[in-house]
Amino acid sequence: MSRHAPAVPPWLAHALRTQRGPVPWSAVVRGALGGGPLLLAAVLAGRPTLGVVAAIGAMFAGINDRPGSRRASVGRIGGPALAGAAGLIIGTYAGDHLSAVLLTLLLTALGLVAGAVSAPGPVGSAVGTQLLVGAAVGAGMPLPEPGWQRALALLAGAGWLLGLRLALPGSLAGTFRLDFRFDGERGAVAGVYDAVAALLDATGTDAATARRAALTAALDQAQDALAGPRLRRYVSSAAERRLHAQYAAALPLAEAATALAWAGEAVPARASEGPRRLAAAVRGGIPTGPLPAPSRSAPALRALDDALLRAAEAFDGGEGGDLHSRKRSRADRLRTVLGARGREYGMRVALCFGVSVAVAQALHHARWYGQHTHWYWLPATAVFLVKPDLGPLASRVLSRAAGTVLGALLFAPFAAVLPRPEGLVALVVVSGALIPFAARHFAAQTAVVTVLVLALVMAGGEPQASVGRIGETLLACAIVLVVGHLPMPGQRGDAIRARLAEAGGAARAYLDHVLGGSDDREARWALRREAYRTLAEARTAIALASAELPTLARHADGTDEIAATLELLVDTTTACAVHLDDTGRLDPRHVARLAELRDELARRHDRVGLKVPQLRVAG
Repeated sequence: MSRHAPAVPPWLAHALRTQRGPVPWSAVVRGALGGGPLLLAAVLAGRPTLGVVAAIGAMFAGINDRPGSRRASVGRIGGPALAGAAGLIIGTYAGDHLSAVLLTLLLTALGLVAGAVSAPGPVGSAVGTQLLVGAAVGAGMPLPEPGWQRALALLAGAGWLLGLRLALPGSLAGTFRLDFRFDGERGAVAGVYDAVAALLDATGTDAATARRAALTAALDQAQDALAGPRLRRYVSSAAERRLHAQYAAALPLAEAATALAWAGEAVPARASEGPRRLAAAVRGGIPTGPLPAPSRSAPALRALDDALLRAAEAFDGGEGGDLHSRKRSRADRLRTVLGARGREYGMRVALCFGVSVAVAQALHHARWYGQHTHWYWLPATAVFLVKPDLGPLASRVLSRAAGTVLGALLFAPFAAVLPRPEGLVALVVVSGALIPFAARHFAAQTAVVTVLVLALVMAGGEPQASVGRIGETLLACAIVLVVGHLPMPGQRGDAIRARLAEAGGAARAYLDHVLGGSDDREARWALRREAYRTLAEARTAIALASAELPTLARHADGTDEIAATLELLVDTTTACAVHLDDTGRLDPRHVARLAELRDELARRHDRVGLKVPQLRVAG
């Protein structure tokens, strides 16, 4: 009788999982040139505390300096920096003029706002996080400068690292001309063609579903890389317009490949050679050369062949193309913030942040901290623990506790032997360089950030406080673990249901357009992109919720099956679109599959109490 090892709980498995990928050497160089030089300049100028704030701004900018294009980095780094500066001003003046009770109430209300703002996505999450951390630091960190000077120093630090991001090559490999001019854009567009080729190779196998999801992720990444703000007024060069055309040319290829994967029949091996040659042409900025023509024995193969021909034309002299980026108005974003997702996350952040501020204030006024008023560490830690895109709550707590203990223990001997301030500046340089590498795991990143912040605090004039930081972090972990699992007003899981409802609406809009007989392919591709993108976001949120402790994970029961059914519906709609282009009518297989998925959706959403838009399918 064989004995099976017990399965690892999802939250623990997430805590043990490490991201993989190449070392981001360019980000490592930027991290080394970020906070350390700023701190050194401030120390030499006799204003070390301003250098501490500037280095904190550079540190946050380094954390937000993720792989991608320069254009995307402007919003990803700049937006949170502005929020952090605003939080610093609010916290400074509130800490100077409000009583402990009023300060706690104000910061709790700010937590509600920051949590709701975090709902739309990763950039919103970073904005909310830096707003609250800035408010906590401003209220609790003893600095001689007024609030506006602290805010300017924080912005200067973030602006310095953003300037490095825009000015330095994005890659230390390859040709300087290509990598500097299009930092991340070329690789992102080439990745789309590689993903198309991988999907074609997997057609007819069990790996096709995963490859189709990878294609969606590649399209999302390329879309974001190309759709960021312009960095110069007249940036629309011929090379850039051609890159946009190359992205647009990938959309019909992706559509045809998805239709072939839906059919479930293997395609000739040469079908994937064309997309791979296109990917190599994008990366190298070189001509495509002759492309192998695939077989034209089926509608989807004929669509693939036509798409390859159009792609060859775009590569030879493309004059731009529609990125089909998400056109969401301010009203749409406001509805997300004020809707179920914003309310649910806002309440959780407000409670965790508010309770941690209240406990920190009580301990501070009870003189538990002695003469060193650093109570900000407790609420600032709580903010990172409830950050929505860092994994399940229990996993974040475990990783944060382990990372802080490790970082504090590593810092203690350095603090005892390093000369001041030059040794602390060197430690800040090394820690800044390690942040991009440590981003592979939350615990590792926490350890590096702990060392960096402790070095900054000492450089600002405070004594070594590793033991106190460990105690405050463990207390924050306990607070968030308890408060984060308390019953909340309203229904748990509303945020996931809101995402699924959004994905269902996008799938319906796409299906209605295809079955409506419209000849507007540009609109169809835009609707298809939105349907797949909202579904990918819903699947990510569901996977995160399912990995929580059972008291929270049960609210996601049944939602993953609905998302999978919606994905099958969008895949089928794509196959219908390609078939309609070729023959002008649907065959019975398409109609039967659409009707089957419609009925399946009706059964599943009734079972979990989710309102998915009804689908009108003729059949």
